[in-house]
Amino acid sequence: MLSSIFSILAYETLTDHRKSLREALADISDISFQNDPKSFERELGKKEYDIIFMNVKPSNSSTFNLLKKTHNQSPYTPIIITSKSEQTDLVVQAIKLGAYDFIASPLCQARIQMIVQKAIQQRKLSNEIDYLRRSQDIIYNFDSIVAESLSFQKTITSLKKFADTDATILLTGKTGTGKSFLSGSVHYNSPRRNNPFIKINCTNIPETLLESELFGHEKGSFTGADKLRIGRFEQADGGTIFLDEIGEIPLEIQTKLLRVLEEKAFERVGGNKTIEVDVRVIAATNKKLEEQIALGKFREDLYYRINVLPVVLPQLKDRPLCIEPLAYKLLDKSCAILKKKILRFSPDALAIIKSYSWPGNIRQLSNTIERAVILEDSDTIESSAIHIPDFHQPAPITRRTSEPLETQEKELILRALEENLWVQKNSAKQLGISPRALNYKINKFGITHPNWRKNK
Repeated sequence: MLSSIFSILAYETLTDHRKSLREALADISDISFQNDPKSFERELGKKEYDIIFMNVKPSNSSTFNLLKKTHNQSPYTPIIITSKSEQTDLVVQAIKLGAYDFIASPLCQARIQMIVQKAIQQRKLSNEIDYLRRSQDIIYNFDSIVAESLSFQKTITSLKKFADTDATILLTGKTGTGKSFLSGSVHYNSPRRNNPFIKINCTNIPETLLESELFGHEKGSFTGADKLRIGRFEQADGGTIFLDEIGEIPLEIQTKLLRVLEEKAFERVGGNKTIEVDVRVIAATNKKLEEQIALGKFREDLYYRINVLPVVLPQLKDRPLCIEPLAYKLLDKSCAILKKKILRFSPDALAIIKSYSWPGNIRQLSNTIERAVILEDSDTIESSAIHIPDFHQPAPITRRTSEPLETQEKELILRALEENLWVQKNSAKQLGISPRALNYKINKFGITHPNWRKNK
């Protein structure tokens, strides 16, 4: 239960509702009740409230107008609706107009307290979002994207043009190439920038829940559906929805998705009412959808529907001129998050970064630099802080002339074994030698480990 005192404004015309709210919130809030719209609006203009309660009636359009006006005036203040009715249309309309949650009569004190607790957390999050949105134009500015390589400059030029349209975009590229970030750049530089931007990673949601997540469900439509759920497409109405890893969507859900793209309409799970939405779709995949079609795992008609504006994102190794400026940009970002002041990379560290192939692309580079910032205590990232646990290429060799060559060789082998959890096959691959050659060196230097069955 919350212990702080919060400021709450309630537009409540029902006596029993007032009583329930007062009893449920007396210990944690300073609550002001108003029973007519004018006094409510006058009170709302005096100060900023943590929570707002509003009573609405199905047949009274003026209460919905008041809800809309209140949300526009205080967009980050959670508004909790109370009503004698729990009609589906009433709930949906309230949520679309900005309501945070909905409570129907009789008002349960435990539910009131639970919703208020969640709403307070939402309020704190909204304050953070408000701060971030002030800098969002800079974050998603196309001109701030590192694009030194000619091929990537052409990609950004295309995305700038596509942002002005409502056509569906298909971003393809390996994991970590920036598909999610660029989808945000498209939305926030489009005419829809002031409307919702909803992201969904289709691989992170169980297949049994994905349809409900995308399209919502009616109360009682399946076991556990204890209340109406508004789906992501409905939430994105007027804005943009980003479907990451669209190639993972099951065939039966692909059929429903195709209808949304063609007709801008769908039904919630368990419902029969057609819901119309105005949503721009940006899809992304790291798979070759043409191959998925041949295997019968992806609908050909859906592919043609999402592939209106195709964009192929190059891997980081194919845009080498971007690596150094991108590394410095990620260094600044990590330092800001971790509250550290690191100004540069040493020449050796930068040489490692620029010569590496980065199979994990921008995501791997970002994680590597973040780890280096955590480890480094000076104002310069040294090569010792650059850790690249990759099995696809030899580890960089830093020779120290003050030590015998055999000592350096033994240390290099030990390092490779440690990084590969003492699996000799993987260590040999990282070192660029055969397993037989590595085994010879291990025996030569007398290297042993308890996990090995035989130690010579």
